[in-house]
Amino acid sequence: METPSQEVFNEMKSIATDIWNTYDNQYGYVTEKLDRINSFDNIQDNAMIFYRMFDHINQSKFRASVSPEVLEYIKNNL
Repeated sequence: METPSQEVFNEMKSIATDIWNTYDNQYGYVTEKLDRINSFDNIQDNAMIFYRMFDHINQSKFRASVSPEVLEYIKNNL
């Protein structure tokens, strides 16, 4: 696993945050996920946590929203 550039890491973090923000936070589940997202630094393959935390439907949404650089990073680190 490779550590991504800071730009790739930030983009993946932003997209994960955007996807979680589409959900209802009535029971604090979204807040819990966002707190987890914000706790990670760009070390090793931490950026892949942003992608792997989703089911296959949201992973498809994630991939559809990313730059070619992020898509390449995901493909190389699955």
